[in-house]
Amino acid sequence: MHTFPFGGPAFWLATVLVVALAACSKPEAQPEPVRSVKLLTVQVGTMSAEAEYAGEVRARTELRLGFRVPGKLLQRQAEVGQRVKAGDVLAQLDPQDFKLAIDAARAQLNAAETNRDLAAAEFQRSKTLRAQNFISGVELDRRQAALDAAQSQVAQVRAQLDAQSNQSAYTRLLASASGVVTAVDAEPGQVVSVGAPVVRIAQDGPLDVVFAVPEGSVAELPLGSKAAVRQWAGDAVLSGLVREKAALADPATRTFQVKLALDPGVRLPLGSTVTVIPQALSPKGQQAIMLPTSALWHDNGGSAVWVLEPEPMTLRRQPVQVVAADGNQVVVASGLAPGMQVVVAGVHVLTAGQKVSVYQPRVVAGNAVPVRPGAVAGAAASASSSK
Repeated sequence: MHTFPFGGPAFWLATVLVVALAACSKPEAQPEPVRSVKLLTVQVGTMSAEAEYAGEVRARTELRLGFRVPGKLLQRQAEVGQRVKAGDVLAQLDPQDFKLAIDAARAQLNAAETNRDLAAAEFQRSKTLRAQNFISGVELDRRQAALDAAQSQVAQVRAQLDAQSNQSAYTRLLASASGVVTAVDAEPGQVVSVGAPVVRIAQDGPLDVVFAVPEGSVAELPLGSKAAVRQWAGDAVLSGLVREKAALADPATRTFQVKLALDPGVRLPLGSTVTVIPQALSPKGQQAIMLPTSALWHDNGGSAVWVLEPEPMTLRRQPVQVVAADGNQVVVASGLAPGMQVVVAGVHVLTAGQKVSVYQPRVVAGNAVPVRPGAVAGAAASASSSK
């Protein structure tokens, strides 16, 4: 007969039931830990950032030159970056067809002049015969009309010859002003139409800075307002005036193009990039509520912060409206008032109504606890921000 050590079957059955009941029982809920948070008292500060826009230096007048007649491009003398003077030949069309047209017009002129001379001789003979009463006055008038028609024909053909000569001269594309070639839009062998741009020239003279502003700011930028211009490749700061604003927004970027006129004596490389700081759009010196970016968290498509309720020491969700950036801080337009205390670190692990305590930096006395020099500085900064 088999015997059970440590008791009989009833003992083991009771043990199994006790273990099963203990496993199925719900553990007691642990109290939520009280987190220490770094706080910042909301105050109104002075903005130090300036509104900056990227601009491009362009010539005040940019010429897009094309031929006044169609034809096949025979050669192009102009190259990008080349400096040209007024009257320089930039490109040449095939003039063969125009030369043939001139020869045809010249032949027509010779025929018309011959007819005119014949009509003039007949008219002179008719005058002599009329003086001798061999012909009537009506016949003399007919010869006079024929002479006038022949002279008109000569004038017409001569005008056609002049027009053909001009057409032949238009096969040469000449620079209408001095400047720098900024682009070429046709190559030799290409058939170009009338007026199609072949060479682009930045005309010598005053320079403009072109930049774009959002549609919400274009109304705040009046014509004639001043703006500072700083080169990316240097530290020189120039001044300019707003001289033109686009009437329509760009269909892709929905921004408005603004042209800033520089002083006539300023010379900058064409196409160089500059920074434009319009005075009318600069928030520098304005009063605003500013927070570090670490205080913000995403809340249903917007921004929010955690505000401390001092009496129960709990957190409250507070939506805010952010309108701009000022260095490493953001400018809050609404949602906060001076005197509120806002959490500025670890905001993504907090919940509404959570119990918190104010973070107190550890004070290190003497050399009892070795601490890095940066840790003491960071603790002091945290303490000042919590106050």
